[in-house]
Amino acid sequence: MNKTTLTRILCVLVFALLATLLSFIMPRKQSNFSYYFEQGKPWNYDLLTAQQAFPIYKTEAELQTEQEEVLRNYTPFFTIEPGMADSLISGLQAEDGFRDLSQAETHQLEASLRSIYQKGVMSVDDNISQTKEGWKDIKIVNEKHVAEKQSLSTVFTPKSAYAALMQQMQDAGYKKPLDMNIYIIPNLRYDTLRSEQLYADLVSSVSLTRGMVQQGEKIIDRGEIVSESTYQILVSLRAAADEEEVDQRQSTLSFLGMIFLVCIMLGMLVLYLFMFRPHLLNDIRNSIFISVLMAIVILLAALILKLTDIPVYAVPFALVPIMLRVFYDSRTAFFCHLVTVMLVSLMLPSAYVFVLVEVAVGLVTVVSLKDVSVRAQLIATAAYAFLTQALVFTAFHLAFEGGVAGLGWEIYIYFLASALLLLPVYGLIYLAERGFGFTSALTLVELTNVNSGLLLEFAQRAPGTFQHSLQVSNLATEAAKKINANALLVRVGALYHDIGKMTNPEMFIENQADGANPLITMDEQQAAAIIIAHVGEGLRMAKKKHLPSLITSFIASHHGTSKVRYFYNKYVNAHPGVEVDETLFRYPGPKPQTREAGILMMADAVEARSRSLSQITEQSIADMVETMVSQQIADGELSETPLSLKDVEDIKRVFTESLCSMYHHRIAYPELKK
Repeated sequence: MNKTTLTRILCVLVFALLATLLSFIMPRKQSNFSYYFEQGKPWNYDLLTAQQAFPIYKTEAELQTEQEEVLRNYTPFFTIEPGMADSLISGLQAEDGFRDLSQAETHQLEASLRSIYQKGVMSVDDNISQTKEGWKDIKIVNEKHVAEKQSLSTVFTPKSAYAALMQQMQDAGYKKPLDMNIYIIPNLRYDTLRSEQLYADLVSSVSLTRGMVQQGEKIIDRGEIVSESTYQILVSLRAAADEEEVDQRQSTLSFLGMIFLVCIMLGMLVLYLFMFRPHLLNDIRNSIFISVLMAIVILLAALILKLTDIPVYAVPFALVPIMLRVFYDSRTAFFCHLVTVMLVSLMLPSAYVFVLVEVAVGLVTVVSLKDVSVRAQLIATAAYAFLTQALVFTAFHLAFEGGVAGLGWEIYIYFLASALLLLPVYGLIYLAERGFGFTSALTLVELTNVNSGLLLEFAQRAPGTFQHSLQVSNLATEAAKKINANALLVRVGALYHDIGKMTNPEMFIENQADGANPLITMDEQQAAAIIIAHVGEGLRMAKKKHLPSLITSFIASHHGTSKVRYFYNKYVNAHPGVEVDETLFRYPGPKPQTREAGILMMADAVEARSRSLSQITEQSIADMVETMVSQQIADGELSETPLSLKDVEDIKRVFTESLCSMYHHRIAYPELKK
């Protein structure tokens, strides 16, 4: 088994793991009721009749009204502690402050205390609690366990009892205040057991149902509006169905069916990648990245649906196509988004509107990110996503409801929240680049800045090579545009492909301003080694500067495994009949693996050779381009790229036209006659 096959098997296993995870979070059949309905909306299913008789449950409002009615007869229970007045009087007689009272005053005090305690003294907390609940009466249970109803207004608190006692003493002619506050304590205690039992009995006396639906009775037919009464019948039917235990076999089949659905949808994604994007299956990082991204969005949707009442539209589903479009292509981004939306739709009872809205969002997102080159595009894409959600949802509602009734403004808040959650995507792109080793178009744009550290150093230390790289970049970019390759990628690769020449810039002819070439005086093998070393030096420098692997691949492959022909031919001519070790004159490779790398190889060779032409004409340039590219094809240097013969012909034509434009003839300016 080769490495490619093993990698693809591992990629399939990654998607299988995702399918397993999603299967466990998807809803399973828990009841025999599988209809979705809304009050005031049409019934979208066939005729529904009662398969068996079931009660019609009352609404929450009806239950609350009836419970309030029966609770009007509710009175909480309090038990009275007998002898509290006698105990208090006995205690007072032992206090010094009460010995000065006359016999008449003492009798008046005792009579007043007994009168007050007979009506009852309640704690302040209990009094506040009963008043707050709205109870006007209480039932006082005496020592004989007989309950008598009494108005709550006639019951004292310690403070009101003291005030009543003082008033009675003053009415009897006693004018001095008595320090009684600390002695008056409640003699009524809340009877929790009796009170709660009575409350529960009254509440339970209210029936939860009103009427019955008989077996075979029609409930609703397709197209009929779900009225308030029909809505309650459907709710009752659902409650009756939920009370029935789902057969174990039925539950198992439901789970297996859900697994099958998830596997089919993810299988379509794997089949798409295998048929149309096989290179993505050659690196397991791609499968892990796609799976993790889809799993995050789907899990977020599942949590919102299960734990909150927030609409699923608040989930930023556009995150999937944005992230995938940044690193891959539009078709792959939209296909993954479509599969994600389909998987989430399995969690929804009625998913038609959801699928329509989110598919439209995915289309707009992919189109708006056709050329990801500036950060502002991501902000614009978030705005487009919000507008698309709002417009499609509104249009659907108007088309099928015929008006704005029921179109709440709250849903647009969730649309806006979904769009705002897309704004931090730039930071997520950075994390993906660091975590998975990817390179986004935004990073490539940053790398084209010739005033950045490495390119600025390149221009200063090897100005001739830098100018050569600029010309190669222009040639390669135009060729990539012609054959619909990644023009931005090949442009960046061309700018950095020769950075290794900075180590010994004077050894390369484009940097030799005085015309002196030290390589001429060297041994051919030594000179070839110095020329070949610029590839390794470039890779070392790229690693030190943390250039993306996409760019380092251009450095490694821009000469492929070709020979340093000048010194190879010179050595062979100088040593006739001697067997030559060609590895001493060959670049280490590898050969170009992509269309972009193949374009760079051709552009590099053609631009360098164009500087040695003795005569610059359209024909000489065309012949040179044909010779150089044909030589590379004959040597097999382009054999591992996916370039077609038509691509190569288009590339040669672009090279010829571009070089002719670079070296076009200029008219001579006339001298000014004196």
